Amino acid sequence: MKDEGPQLEILTRRLAECPGEFLVEPRSVKGEGQIEVAAVVFDLLRDLGGKGLPKSEADNFRLRNPQVKDERNHLRLVLIASWLLHDIWFRTRGQLAQSAYELLRDGLREVAKLVDPPKFVSDPDRREELARLCLKGLGLRPAGESIEQAQDRLTTLDSVERVRVVKAAREAEERARLIREEMARKAAEEAAANYGRE
Repeated sequence: MKDEGPQLEILTRRLAECPGEFLVEPRSVKGEGQIEVAAVVFDLLRDLGGKGLPKSEADNFRLRNPQVKDERNHLRLVLIASWLLHDIWFRTRGQLAQSAYELLRDGLREVAKLVDPPKFVSDPDRREELARLCLKGLGLRPAGESIEQAQDRLTTLDSVERVRVVKAAREAEERARLIREEMARKAAEEAAANYGRE
């Protein structure tokens, strides 16, 4: 995130205006669905200064099993992120294709498991989260923000981090409960032993 990117407001507005075509079901390897995600990614990478998507990589953007929600949601989020990254700011910079490919292939999988993709269009916090995730994936930060500010705000919005913190808090609470129960058991044993001696 060392380099400054576009203004965050431009990106969140673009997400809010995402066309319905980017919210339809991805096409599976069997031809089911409505949009060929690999073709969208190919066009995006070419427009970002790359050579497009090699045929050998196209299967990374094809739905293998429509019943697997995580896989389907990942591809749905890839479509939304592709719409965002097709903004003129990114297209005129060049040299972003490889970073964009890596972001779309792997960088959105975890958040796609947690958040229904249309929320990245309809919900203001999720729009900001996706814009910041995309910028980070490209090594950028929002215009006018320091690296620390950008990282702090992303951490605040990060759905994956929030789930991790909640899980850690629950685990800590469970450990504390077990310790309290063990202490109460030992205290009861000691009291019983002392009572027996009297």
